[in-house]
Amino acid sequence: MARKRKGRDISGWLVVDKPAGLTSTAVVNKVRWALDAKKAGHAGTLDPEATGVLAVALGEATKTVPYITDALKAYRFTVRFGQATNTDDAEGEVIATSDLRPTDDDIKEALHGFVGDIMQVPPQFSAVKIDGERAYKRARDGEEMDIAARPLWVEELVLTDRPDADTAELEMICGKGGYVRSIARDLGKMLGCHGHVLRLRRVWSGPFEAHNGLTLEAIEQMARTPELDDHILPLELGLTDLPELHCTAQGAARLRNGNPGMVIPGNVEYGDEAWVSFEGRPLAVGRYKAGELHPSRVFNLTD
Repeated sequence: MARKRKGRDISGWLVVDKPAGLTSTAVVNKVRWALDAKKAGHAGTLDPEATGVLAVALGEATKTVPYITDALKAYRFTVRFGQATNTDDAEGEVIATSDLRPTDDDIKEALHGFVGDIMQVPPQFSAVKIDGERAYKRARDGEEMDIAARPLWVEELVLTDRPDADTAELEMICGKGGYVRSIARDLGKMLGCHGHVLRLRRVWSGPFEAHNGLTLEAIEQMARTPELDDHILPLELGLTDLPELHCTAQGAARLRNGNPGMVIPGNVEYGDEAWVSFEGRPLAVGRYKAGELHPSRVFNLTD
């Protein structure tokens, strides 16, 4: 018999302004401990040295993680020109150098090639799986892999500052699966001078913003207190990009059991994905068909 997981049944989101030097998993574990939460996960990994918004899902909110993972995200980052590293960031070993430095106009012109639907090769040190094993594990053993390019939607990529000839500060808005380190690497290649990420910060992810996030120090100070609970955001924030429908008591009873339930017509069409609430509480996510929602996820919220 499986051991019952300890902790409180709490559901919602806690937004953390992640510090550099910690993995995303370590941050989630700290939040789970601080809230004595039974279940927690995050929506989108940040590299250990990256900072910024890490949205931690608690309890039933973990069922909405895919919708935040798929949402647009914004990054601010600094590219260091003249050096390529094996990790495509400042933590790695320098593997190539160049004395060439691009002008501002060179950078702005090159950035046009990284906007829209692009194909991107993840870094050698990344969590993508190659033959069932994480790429970074094989890279640590000195193996150089042929990683296939993957599609990425980049909505915006702009030069925001040029502190000196060696560095440039950029802002990017992109979809799911983007590697900022790959952008820096490929930009350096396009400009003929090499490049890697010096600093990286995720400023927002879907509806969650870094400036509204709690620091780990604040979380530790408020740990196991009602004050920290007050910072938990509603589960339905993870469903911001989906239309909301409402249902009757009869429809709610059917949906709670995982069956299609009648909903009040709204701004959706046949086959659209939507979420349903009853008496102000999220109930389920599913597909709207002929006046009913066919649930794919049902929220088992406790009072």
